[in-house]
Amino acid sequence: MTNRSFVCLSLTACLLLVPAFTLAEKTTGRVAPLANRVADWQLANLERLEGIRTFREQSRLTRGWIQAAFYIGLERWSRVSGEPGHRETLRTMAEANGWQLGDRFWHADDQAVAQVYLALEEPKSGPTQDVFDRVLELNPQNSLDFEKARNMDSEGGCQKRWCWCDALFMAPPAWAAMSRVSGDARYLDYAVREYRAVQDFLFDKEHKLFYRDSRFFERRTEHGNKVFWGRGNGWVFAGLPLLLEQLPQDHESRAHFVETYRSMANTFLAIQTDAGLWAPSLLDHSHNPSPETSGSGFILFGLAWGVNRGLLDEAEYGPAIDRGWAALIATVEDSGKLGWVQQVGNAPDEVRREDTQFYGGGAFLLAASEVLGRY
Repeated sequence: MTNRSFVCLSLTACLLLVPAFTLAEKTTGRVAPLANRVADWQLANLERLEGIRTFREQSRLTRGWIQAAFYIGLERWSRVSGEPGHRETLRTMAEANGWQLGDRFWHADDQAVAQVYLALEEPKSGPTQDVFDRVLELNPQNSLDFEKARNMDSEGGCQKRWCWCDALFMAPPAWAAMSRVSGDARYLDYAVREYRAVQDFLFDKEHKLFYRDSRFFERRTEHGNKVFWGRGNGWVFAGLPLLLEQLPQDHESRAHFVETYRSMANTFLAIQTDAGLWAPSLLDHSHNPSPETSGSGFILFGLAWGVNRGLLDEAEYGPAIDRGWAALIATVEDSGKLGWVQQVGNAPDEVRREDTQFYGGGAFLLAASEVLGRY
């Protein structure tokens, strides 16, 4: 047996182990109660870090990307849930943070929380604008290649730019929102320029998926497939709607981003596992179809968002959304804890039933915000 020996032999078998509500109970008018339970469980466990095995200290950072990804989902859910307490929680978080971003001003991960700040009523945008102005002044031009930029002072050296696909969820929507709030087009111009540079570098034109970063260009799985990380591509796919919503309808790059979104959606439709979720290694879905809920939640959000706005055909994508939602909610325990969340990483890895993370809850809430009313 390999180090993945704990993984169930099939996704269906894995889901059968989850002692939660029946699918019928969950899908019949239960989106809002279930999503609220997921949100409230996570809020009640901010300090205990239950189900988090790795990067525990980083998970405590209230301005870091791990918690920010949860709050991005919670903010989105609060718009449709009618739960005033959730928006109050978000504002309390922002005030406690002093509306400040993370410590590494140039790093996309430390800019993610700005999405929450700028989405709140009467946002205090000054701290975010100050950080983004520093980046514009710095105007980094380093290589996007992890190895070539190792002499710089961040992971891999290249992360003063968005050289890893996760960054396309973390930063571009915040930069576009900054233009909306401030009326200054420079922030959106920067976001579009950098996004397209990274896409030109990391997007695989054959499979319409993103490599996590340049270190994965030549990697192959044990089955000979290219390595496309499920959550990494989930980050990108969920970030596209968040960016498109901030982009003016007549923006010259809108058609490009819509085409990118549709091409990825088509790939996700083709590689969805029989049980409904997406595998940690996307092209190994038939070999290792263990459930992974964070990437799957982000993908499900993106698909449902597109159907709801007429960008994707309901007849074609609706059944995939239904299968995905049924599989996703089967991983929620009675308490509201979402399981089967791959821990912090940068590649496909082990997934355990008892594992959770803030970003998993955020992905679930994003998905719930778009499937609400569907069931």
